[in-house]
Amino acid sequence: MFGISPLGWLHTLGSLPAIPLALYMLLRYGRITPRTGAGIAYFISMLIGAVTVFLVAHQPESYGIAVATILLLVTGYGIAFIRFAGRAAIYIETVCLSLTVFLLMVPSVSETLRRVPDGHPFVTDPKSPLLLGALGALFIILIIGVTAQIISLRKRNKSLVV
Repeated sequence: MFGISPLGWLHTLGSLPAIPLALYMLLRYGRITPRTGAGIAYFISMLIGAVTVFLVAHQPESYGIAVATILLLVTGYGIAFIRFAGRAAIYIETVCLSLTVFLLMVPSVSETLRRVPDGHPFVTDPKSPLLLGALGALFIILIIGVTAQIISLRKRNKSLVV
């Protein structure tokens, strides 16, 4: 079904939980929260997805996205443990983990549009206006979302100082 190999299904089903987990945390906390149950499950799901890319991908861009995702995950989840990061740690964590959501959604949207409906996908050309528009919308959502997160963090940090 959908031309996906057994390893491709492992990749897809392993990374799929990250989407609702990210949505839940973004709606509940306004950002990805690494030290919660949902945050830990998100990390595991994203790691499964990023690592299995190396087993299923055929395009060099996929490997770049996987490496970037792993680096951003490790940075986002690890920055809180680096003392010299100080007050910047929460901002670095938030931006890095928001970028992982973006890097998850880019191939998810692209692959879905290129495979669904089975046999007659919405998109057959990588330069399709539908695909480019969807990816452009994701980028705009990323910029607006990260900006809103930073503003919210700044307001919260200012109220803690007063």
